[in-house]
Amino acid sequence: MKISLISLGCPKNQVAAEQMLCALSRAGHEIVSDAAEAEAVVVNTCAFIEDAKQEAIDTLLEAARLKSGALKTLVCAGCLSQLYGGEIMSELPEVDGVVGVGSCPRIAEAVEAAARGERPVFLDPNDAPVEEAERLVCTGPAWAYLLIAEGCDNRCSYCLIPSIRGPFRSRPMEAILQEARDLTARGYRELILVAQDLTHYGADFRDGTNLAALLRGLCRVDGLEWLRLHYLYPHELDDELIEVIAGEPKIVKYLDIPLQHINDGILRRMNRRDRGAEIRALLKKLRERIPGLVLRTSLITGLPGEGEAEFEELCEFLREARIERAGVFPFSPEEGTPAAVMPHVDSDTARERAELVSSLQAEIMDEWESSLAGRVIEAICDEYDPETNTATGRAYFDSPGIDGSVTFPGPCMPGDIVQLRVLSAEDGELRCESI
Repeated sequence: MKISLISLGCPKNQVAAEQMLCALSRAGHEIVSDAAEAEAVVVNTCAFIEDAKQEAIDTLLEAARLKSGALKTLVCAGCLSQLYGGEIMSELPEVDGVVGVGSCPRIAEAVEAAARGERPVFLDPNDAPVEEAERLVCTGPAWAYLLIAEGCDNRCSYCLIPSIRGPFRSRPMEAILQEARDLTARGYRELILVAQDLTHYGADFRDGTNLAALLRGLCRVDGLEWLRLHYLYPHELDDELIEVIAGEPKIVKYLDIPLQHINDGILRRMNRRDRGAEIRALLKKLRERIPGLVLRTSLITGLPGEGEAEFEELCEFLREARIERAGVFPFSPEEGTPAAVMPHVDSDTARERAELVSSLQAEIMDEWESSLAGRVIEAICDEYDPETNTATGRAYFDSPGIDGSVTFPGPCMPGDIVQLRVLSAEDGELRCESI
């Protein structure tokens, strides 16, 4: 069959999508990028919050409209499938099969069964060791994701991820190192480490394996230029790990540390392990130990316990910490989580507060961007247009698909690391000259 795959959500979902594409291709199917040309469509869904669930449903319904043409089979895969199983086909009869997160390696079997009219529901356990599977990398010529673990043990009170993706399971270090060697041999110069909690890597092995050791090994991989880290939880960001990040030149000095809030009472209700003073001390230590560090975080407004005083504390923290990058989200009470039944402000108030924090953060980011003019930075080339002799890439503080970009005169090849002088910076877009 001609099969198209649509992937929604996070980088971990993207890795799963790439593994499914490889499995489908190896089973003899033809992968097509245009869903309108496909005989079967797989939608790899996200279900982290209500908006993500709605996006997944809307995407499934949009794909189902193609059944008036070549499309005969529609399969729902990933997080929404894991959460609701066979109920999806009851509520959405347009869907012909369901594949949970633990069953992604069986995607070809599922699509073929659905094409025969069997309406399969594959929900294998989500606590099995991480499947070692080949991928068809789709992210770009210069960079790729590198998954090091699945699941989560943190049990934050507002979060469904442990229920969907199961407990934390690390991949064996040698398997990760071998995949890194394979990716760099194929020309990928930047690898972005992903897991729900990078800092917890190796804890489940109980043999002393940890993220610091893995990073040391990855930094010795020939051909690797940049190593980027998503996400580092603050409570396990210890001195050994900070020393490795500071001392290894291949690790870009850009850290994504999801904080969510700063108020002690809210952090306690969230079942987070850190408190405000510890977070402030950690950020201060990171700034001191890692010159040029750029921080990214995620914040949630309207969480249980957030009144005007707690909200103002969050805003004051941002004014003090001057975090360069932040994603801000209103609290989404997810059914089945403890936080959903805790008293909290209404959704309009949570959304208004998110807009206020976003506005404050935009001012902080604009001020920081203004300070970049005249500075020399390191960037990676993603694309080069020989007709205009113009390259597009990213500075070390720009993660693909999340942050901004850099334009500069070429020539260069995707994956080249270049030294640039910033001429101007506005709204995340940097204009530079090559030096």
